Amino acid sequence: MKTETVKLKGRVVKVLPNAMFKVQLEKIENEILCYLCGKMNKKFIKPVLGDDVMVEMSPTDITKGRICQRM
Repeated sequence: MKTETVKLKGRVVKVLPNAMFKVQLEKIENEILCYLCGKMNKKFIKPVLGDDVMVEMSPTDITKGRICQRM
């Protein structure tokens, strides 16, 4: 069973090793740790510092997320 996800817009504020990113969310004023979704990794799409991105998060854990789209 697949759980529902929350999608929010954010901005990349720090690029970390192993394709991890710190993203500042627009609605919630905190930074979360994000990784790339599978299709972005497969197509070699890498966000850079300052890019606007769409982040999927689980409603139960709001400290981590997945970058699913680069705006």
